[in-house]
Amino acid sequence: MSIRAELHCHNSFSNFHVGEDEPPYDCNVSVRDQLERTLQQNLDAIFVTNHNTLSGYDAILQCKKDHSKFQNIMVYPAEEITTDTGAHILAYGIYDEIPPNLPLDEVLDEIRRQNAISSAPHPFSLLDAMRQDAIQCDMIEVFNSNNVDVISNDRAAEFAATHSMTCVAGSDSHVSDTMGRCVNTIHSSNDLDSILESMRHGRITIEQTGYANRTETLDHLQYKIRNSRQYFEEYITEHYSNSRWLLRLLLHTYSSNPNSILWTQVYKLGVYLMSRVSSKVNQKGADPSFMKNRDLCNMLRMAI
Repeated sequence: MSIRAELHCHNSFSNFHVGEDEPPYDCNVSVRDQLERTLQQNLDAIFVTNHNTLSGYDAILQCKKDHSKFQNIMVYPAEEITTDTGAHILAYGIYDEIPPNLPLDEVLDEIRRQNAISSAPHPFSLLDAMRQDAIQCDMIEVFNSNNVDVISNDRAAEFAATHSMTCVAGSDSHVSDTMGRCVNTIHSSNDLDSILESMRHGRITIEQTGYANRTETLDHLQYKIRNSRQYFEEYITEHYSNSRWLLRLLLHTYSSNPNSILWTQVYKLGVYLMSRVSSKVNQKGADPSFMKNRDLCNMLRMAI
């Protein structure tokens, strides 16, 4: 028996849990919309991987109970945890929430204590990445829909092959349209114990992959900026005092007309520059630590 599963997606319960250094609003997908999309995509199971919380798990189970058309969709507990270095790790099948900002080894110990499964999401992205520490996980995400630089995914696939790791793909969905963009086939019956056992022994294959498109990415960005405006104002004041007038002008301009064709061009430029940075980090061995400071000048210098 096999099941079609989404292993990396978020809903509105992820809001206000991402971390102090991140915009508080992360996702506007309701649990009802998430289940509707799951049904449309003909998925058998989903693991909802909200940031640093299991909040919402009971809500989505209640929504299932209230709507008979969702009864055949299985929803399983999971969490995307931020470690003390800012890297993310996925925990599948946990029932006790794991707090953020713990060292990686403590997070892994807690996942094992709960007889759950660990996975390294977007392990070679420019932010939130485990990089070489991904080898400590049970599985590795070799394709993430939001890694639009492409190089990050290629590096993850190369790393997984070198270390003979179990590979999965993740939609990392923050808007409803990207639910099921990546699908994994798990060779097990559709119950949590069987799924975790199959994950543990590598009985899982990537069925489908696809990148988030420009519209979907900009929709997510628009949601975050519109609802986290105060956060961005304060962040600019604190970190970019010399150029805050320019950044505030851009923020105001974007907020006034977020659907302008200008932002499509800015997006294309951003992807191009990000790809150049990713190439230097993931192909030429440049130290990615500068990204943690989110210093725009250093990022631009690396991209040019």
